[in-house]
Amino acid sequence: MGIKQIEVYMVTLKYKEPFRIAPGASTESRNVILKILTDYNVIGWGESSPSKRVTGETPETVIEVLDKIAPKLIGMCPLRIEQDMEIMDSLVKGNPAAKVAIDIALHDILGKTCRKPLYRIMGGYRTEVLTDLTLSIKSPKEMVKDAVKAVRKGFKALKVKVGVNPNEDFERIKLIRETVGSQIQIRIDANQGWTPKQAIETLKKMEKFDIQFAEQPVPAEDTRGLREVKKNSPIPIMADESVHSPEDALRLIQAEAVDLINIKLMKSGGILKGRKIAEIAEAAGVPCMIGCMGESEIGIAAGTHLAAATKNIQYADLDSDILIKDKLVKKGGTKVKNSMRIFPKENGLGIKEVNEQILGKPKMIYK
Repeated sequence: MGIKQIEVYMVTLKYKEPFRIAPGASTESRNVILKILTDYNVIGWGESSPSKRVTGETPETVIEVLDKIAPKLIGMCPLRIEQDMEIMDSLVKGNPAAKVAIDIALHDILGKTCRKPLYRIMGGYRTEVLTDLTLSIKSPKEMVKDAVKAVRKGFKALKVKVGVNPNEDFERIKLIRETVGSQIQIRIDANQGWTPKQAIETLKKMEKFDIQFAEQPVPAEDTRGLREVKKNSPIPIMADESVHSPEDALRLIQAEAVDLINIKLMKSGGILKGRKIAEIAEAAGVPCMIGCMGESEIGIAAGTHLAAATKNIQYADLDSDILIKDKLVKKGGTKVKNSMRIFPKENGLGIKEVNEQILGKPKMIYK
């Protein structure tokens, strides 16, 4: 089996409402979609949702990188994923959000070739995955209303964005916990918005609200500050923006700077390296979460399969497709019922049909 053709598309997906985190707000997600065709007529779908803030990439840079990589993959065996990724890394350094589109498409082909859902051939530890729903930063009272709506829809876990003002952040969590009760899991994410001192003081005050963990409280490059927060926080500390690669995971674990790690396919470069991060963390007794950027149902399906396959990925924040108004996938993908991501019966990622109108015409075709 060989790769016969690679098609590259660019899509703009609108959010249902502006999505605000500590560094700023977004109204849309500009993503790159990849379609790989093999000479056995097996098709693989992949997706890139780049973040200039996190990895320094844009849809335009993703397409530039794919223009260097895609021609070299024509004729390669799509099932030799590690070798294919090694070739990509030799051609272009970094740029994980560009490489992830190919990685996901190759894994989709792997599952379809084996005639199994992807998670089953990667380990199959779980058959469904509990995801939280993220609450965008608003006034405390508005976020309480959003929390109530999420719980009424069946979500059992809430990821609450904080990191703008420590006093307001405390009020947000206080009101949400009082409103939703003790049975709902609450996680917080400061997106690098606090100083180490602010983080320690705020997390100590929040301890009584039974917070599951606090994600990326300080700037990504501040390993010393992250370690200081972990050492003094009564709430477990999760690294997100600080960990892109397996090497980053090892470095932060050795520095004793994390209790947990958030794996995002767009940061790691795909499923293959995401699994390596989870394995390194497991060896150190550090649980992982699978997160997302602004992926459509394609990227979310990839993250869900990885989470289901991998024991050490114990938490999931796989909700970007829920927050997006435009639906790229018409049939298939993972659905949500009572906070659980449920798999379709289809093989591979489970993407059966995409919305051709949203997908549009390919920007590039490689043969």
